[in-house]
Amino acid sequence: MSRGNPRHNYRLGGEWTESSPEEKDLGVLVDEKLNVTWQSVLAAQKANCILGCIKRCVTSRSREVILPLCSALMRPHLECCVQFWALQYKRDMELLE
Repeated sequence: MSRGNPRHNYRLGGEWTESSPEEKDLGVLVDEKLNVTWQSVLAAQKANCILGCIKRCVTSRSREVILPLCSALMRPHLECCVQFWALQYKRDMELLE
């Protein structure tokens, strides 16, 4: 992933592997410039999917029901490895808020 990487081709068994501009390490997507913007986009998409699922499946809209569900189901996705992929750009923070 470094700048001087000649991007060698490797084989796994008899098949050549494809090169990828990003790599997943510790559950976090990092591109070749060590940018984690894509990780925040994926986390926001997961959180929105979970929020939509809660909205479709739970008939009660009371705060006492919705908040614990959001905390239990969404928070683990948003906080997973957050120390590693700490948001670098303001737009990433706004996306997750």
